[in-house]
Amino acid sequence: MSLREDGAPAPVAAERPSAASQARRRGGEEATRRRRPLLFAVLAIVALAAIGGGVAWWLQARQWESTDDAFIDVHMVQIAPQVAGRVARVLVDDNQLVAAGQPILEIDPADFRARLDQAVANEASAAGSLAQAKAQANAALASVEEARAQVGVADANAINAANQLRRDQPLAEQHVVSHQTLDNDIASARSTAATLVAAQKRLAASVAQQAVAQSQVVTAEANLRSASAQTEQARLNLSYTRVPAPQGGRVAHKTVAIGDYVQTGQDLMALVPSPLWITANFKETQLARMRAGQPVEIDVDAYPDTTFHGHVDSFQPGSGAAFSLLPPENATGNYVKVVQRVPVKIVFDDPPDPARPLGPGMSVVPSVKVR
Repeated sequence: MSLREDGAPAPVAAERPSAASQARRRGGEEATRRRRPLLFAVLAIVALAAIGGGVAWWLQARQWESTDDAFIDVHMVQIAPQVAGRVARVLVDDNQLVAAGQPILEIDPADFRARLDQAVANEASAAGSLAQAKAQANAALASVEEARAQVGVADANAINAANQLRRDQPLAEQHVVSHQTLDNDIASARSTAATLVAAQKRLAASVAQQAVAQSQVVTAEANLRSASAQTEQARLNLSYTRVPAPQGGRVAHKTVAIGDYVQTGQDLMALVPSPLWITANFKETQLARMRAGQPVEIDVDAYPDTTFHGHVDSFQPGSGAAFSLLPPENATGNYVKVVQRVPVKIVFDDPPDPARPLGPGMSVVPSVKVR
């Protein structure tokens, strides 16, 4: 190391780069300048592709309205007995497919058969009472006719006796007939008049008896109708011991077994019929261009590899919150605007494949083509 005159070390002269290193640096700079336009071009192409893809996606997406707040729905039928009793047989199993009218449950019919026999006997007794009442009414009618005839006879006798008395009174005054004959005429007139009054009383009594007999007929007819109705009810109750399927479908949620004592109206199982649809709760802001009949693509969570097809059937006339158990009260002073959801009914165009069964409550994502 060299020293300066003052003793400090002398500065070292910078070493000049070699010609080879300078050439390499100049080559790198030129390569960078050549790659820069290519990089810009690639970035521009990527940006244009992203913009084009975004525009294409927006143009495609604006044609559809979809929601994940949707599920498969059905009018589920709850099976319940119409009479109470002990379950004798359960004729279906869980998830079994049944046809309309097929017996699915039987209640022990012994008690109901005995009640039917008793009702039939009561009906026969009521029919006998009606026949007896009609016979008594006919007898009462005959008595009325007889009493009316007796009144006619008594009236004729009374008129004859009165006429005879009228003829004999002037003759008795002229001493043409005896006083004894006149006394006999007076007695006969009084007797026949009394006999007429008695006959009229008997006629009135017979008429009253006929009215009583006729009312007994009416009562007996009412009793017969009541007994017939009880017989029919007993026959119906006996038929209710066999519970048929009201329509075709699959058995679900079966909670009954042989030996259970069931009550009238108790839910024993559910029947899921074949007609299924989708209840999709769209936001109210999504309904502006939605119309009945528009096509729908349906994605079911259970079958992600299959797309089902359907169409919009109808719209519920009101939001779901309006029909809830506790609808909102917006006039309380604490109003906060919330976008409401409106149930939309979507039906399948084709029946679902039995190999891919669908059931109520399954989640779906429907997409409605609105443009």
